Formats: sequence, C-alpha cells, structure tokens
Amino acid sequence: MESLRLTPYARLPHSYQGLHMMSSTVDAYGRTHWLLAEHTPQRGASDPYDATVVTADDGRSYETHLSAVQLNCPAVDALPDGGFVLADSRSTIDQQHVQVFDALGRSSWTFRMGDAIAHLIADEAGDLWVGYFDEGVYGKDSLSHPGLRRWSSTGEPLWSFSPGPGLIDMSDCGALNVDGGTAWACPFMHYPLIEVRGDGTVHVRPTSVSGVRGLAVDGERVVFLTGNSTLEHGRITETAVEPTRPTTSLVRPDGKVPGPSAVVCRGSRIHLRERGGTDWSVVDLGA
Repeated sequence: MESLRLTPYARLPHSYQGLHMMSSTVDAYGRTHWLLAEHTPQRGASDPYDATVVTADDGRSYETHLSAVQLNCPAVDALPDGGFVLADSRSTIDQQHVQVFDALGRSSWTFRMGDAIAHLIADEAGDLWVGYFDEGVYGKDSLSHPGLRRWSSTGEPLWSFSPGPGLIDMSDCGALNVDGGTAWACPFMHYPLIEVRGDGTVHVRPTSVSGVRGLAVDGERVVFLTGNSTLEHGRITETAVEPTRPTTSLVRPDGKVPGPSAVVCRGSRIHLRERGGTDWSVVDLGA
C-alpha cells in the first residue's frame, strides 16, 4: 500500500509543557490554539478558574488569559474578533455549557448548544458548526437531535439538519469539515458525503467508505480518513463520490503509524494531534 507522510504543523512552546492541556484546535485562519490550565479542573466543581490560550501563528506565539472559566473539560475555537468559544461536550438540559470570551479574555456569554458534542468548529464569520454523537441524537436533549447544527456565537440557532426527500437521518456525525461558509459532514452509518452551503442548501452524495473520522475537500477531490491512518480518495460528482485511486496509508513525520488522534478538518487539510500529545501535523489535499 502506498504511504503518505504527515507534515509537522504546530508545536506547543516548551515553556508551557508543564501546564495541563484541556483541548487544542486549528482555527479557520490556520492558527493553532492550546487551552491550558494550572491543574486539571475537577468534574462537577462549581468554582471558576483561570486558563490560558496559547496561539501559534506563522512562527510566533502569544497568550490570551481567560478569566472565570466555568467548564470542566471544554473544547475551544477562536472567533474572528479575537475572542474564544469554549464548550463542554456533555451537559444536562439545565446547564449552560458554552462560554464565550472576548479578546481580552473576559467572559461575555453563556448558553446551551445541546448534549453530546462531537465537533465544534467556528467558521470565518464566527458562526459555530456543531456535530453531535449518537447519545445526543437519541437522547433527551432536543437541541442535539438534528445531529448537525449551526449557531451564532451568542447562542442563536441559525440552521439545523433535517431529513427530507433524498436525505438520511444523521445518527452520529462522524466527521465534520468547515471551509468558508460551507460545511461537509459524514454521518454514521452509511457515511454519505453531506454538503451544507451557507444558505442552508443540503446536497447528499453516497460513498463507498465507512468508519470516517475526517475528510478534506479540494474542488472535486475528496479524501476520507478512516480509522487512525487510512486515506480513501474520491471524486465528487453531482450525484455521488466515486473512488479514484488505491487506498493510502498515512504515516507520521517519523515514518511510524499514528495512534488514535484528535482530528480537525479545514477545507483541503486534515490536522491530527495524537492522543496525549500537544503537537499537530497535517495532510493537505491541495498541496
């Protein structure tokens, strides 16, 4: 099987290695962010704490200090005004589990987006695309039932997926890519490629892949990350995704097979960070 080597993308500066990393991401502008705290927040604790977002941007790094964080284990993404959005994956129906901070690190909004968040991706306009896993889709929290939604950064619901003619139920949003104002998703169990344009128009194309964890799109080309290290290549047509070349094995920059990884998909890029690590690497379909 042909192999493709990941490219190193971003490394947390060594001076921060002693802090606890709660989450990390790559934003709509290609910047990398690490959400750090002095200690691991205690689940269920009510006392707010301070945290630091370290940002790597074009070879330089800088800090944003967040005051009075109220969440236990939040995902993070950046907003175009210099602020950040944090969200706990799991929540109860009466719990404000999303917290927005301004560019000075001050908490400005709290709201709910639903239980069982699998993906949180902010687009260039600052809207929040959220994919949910099955415990939310089939759970008691109606906010999660659509499987894929778009929210404003102040908690207003802007769009939600709903099955219709030619559309399938989204039982688990396995992969999500946001590029500009367009989102691409692959839900369990048949893993069709779902395209959602900025105006809410939805286009569903069947595929022959399964177990999709990430995807990259470049024009009519698409690649799916299945498992930890397998890439399936395809061509997007009006009605389907057609396989185009043999399966590729993805390997780390050092040539070894990557382990379980966090995945962030942005346009033509799939970013990976191995579990327990802080470094990001990338495969770019457009390179």
